[in-house]
Parts: sequence; structure tokens; C-alpha cells
Amino acid sequence: MNDISKLLEKFPIKITVAALLIILIVYLIRKFIKIFFDKTSFLDENREETIIHFTNQATKVIGVVFFLLYLLSHFFNLEKLVTGSVVVAGALAVILQHIIRDYIMGLTYLFERQINYGDYIIINGERQGKIEEISMRHLKIRQYDGYLYTVSYSNITELQNGTRGRRRVNESLILNYRQNPDTAFKVMEEVARICNEKYGEYLLKDENGVSVERFQFNQITELNVDFMGHKYSISGLVKEADYVEASKKLRYELALAAYNSDLIMAESTSTSH
Repeated sequence: MNDISKLLEKFPIKITVAALLIILIVYLIRKFIKIFFDKTSFLDENREETIIHFTNQATKVIGVVFFLLYLLSHFFNLEKLVTGSVVVAGALAVILQHIIRDYIMGLTYLFERQINYGDYIIINGERQGKIEEISMRHLKIRQYDGYLYTVSYSNITELQNGTRGRRRVNESLILNYRQNPDTAFKVMEEVARICNEKYGEYLLKDENGVSVERFQFNQITELNVDFMGHKYSISGLVKEADYVEASKKLRYELALAAYNSDLIMAESTSTSH
């Protein structure tokens, strides 16, 4: 009984010291990495920011894990608890399987330079936006509608990254089967011409000031889209910072042209008249 009382008396002090020590170590690791990058220049600034951001997230998680293990070690024999219980060991194995998979895939994305902090990406062909957080297990992207989307690395089956400093705008009209393709071609080519004339400042330029890829009509890019019609698309290579605005302008010109030219838009097969 006396031993338990002594332990409880010293317990708050031990926990406080352990917490402060972990916080100090985390701070020193982060500080060292920041100073290292400030004094060196073998990586570009965006890459350095990505590694610093990832390290901050990783050290936070590792620090919390070590603190919890230290806390539990005062109440349980962790080694016997894990090895002595088949149920607990099995549950931990299942949980850690997904966690370790997330960690490995996250490190792969990071060290293969597939993603950087601040990149504009498309995940699984559905979600797109700017990377706001790169943690050990997941990504967080700020979508164009303002929502923050979180996805674990193991759930990423396809990742498209707008090439650093450049992005390809690609907008389409899905027209009805009854629409004459020759008429549609003329309208779309005119839209491409108008966009090059009105929004040329958004286009990515080479060192000579020449557009790398102007707005261009790509003709019919897909047939029988969802059993509704054919897809006619226009694309152009723009500066990354202008991607959202260029997309809006291109969509506007397509909608205006479809209205002025009385193009027959595709309709769902379930639409009733």
C-alpha cells in the first residue's frame, strides 16, 4: 500500500518531466531540420517546405505515441499484455497492417517526389484542390468549393499532379447524338480561337515568350458518354496560378457558344418530357 502511495505521489512529476522532455526533443528535431535547410540550397524551396511540413506532422505523431506508451507502462506490463493475449495481438496486427501500409505509401509519394506541399492534385479522378497538409498517414487538400478533403494514402488509387508551374485546362461539351458534328466542329474551333485571343495571358510561355500549348479543339474525345452523347473538348497549357480562372473563362465561352449556336446538348436517358 505504501509503495502504491509513493508511486502516485511521484507519478505527476514523472509524467510532467516525460512530457516536457518529449516536447523538447521534438522542438530540437524540427529546429535542426529548419536550420539545415536554411544553410543549404541543394533542394528547391518548395521541396524543402514539403519535407519540413511532413517532419512536423511526423514528429508530432511519434511524440504522442511515445508519451502514451510511457504512460501505459506505469499501469501495465506492455510486453506481457501484447504477447500474452491472442485477441489483443490479433487486433493490433489488423490495425497496424493498415497504418503501416499508409506510412509506407506516404513515404513513397514523398521521396519519389510525386507530391509537394501546395501542389494542385486530382485524387482518384474525383477530388481536386491544393495540398494543405502532408501527414504520415494522409493528405489534406483544399477543394475549389472551400471544403477540406482528407484521404489516407492507402485509399489513393490514382493521383494526378499538375506539373510544377503548369497545368492543362481541359473543358468539354457533351452534345446530343442528333447534333451535326460538322456544325459542332466549327463552333468549337471558333471557341478555341476566341480563347486564344481573349485569354492568351493565362497560357504558359517558353523562354522566348511563345505559348507552349495554345487553346485547341481536340475534336470528339469520347463517344457515347453515359449513353447520353458525344464529348467535344478544348484544352490549353496554362500557368498553375491561373488554372482556376482559365477554367472558368473557358467554361463560360463554351456555354455562350452552345447557346448562341443552338447546339443540341446531351440529356439523360431518364429525362422525361
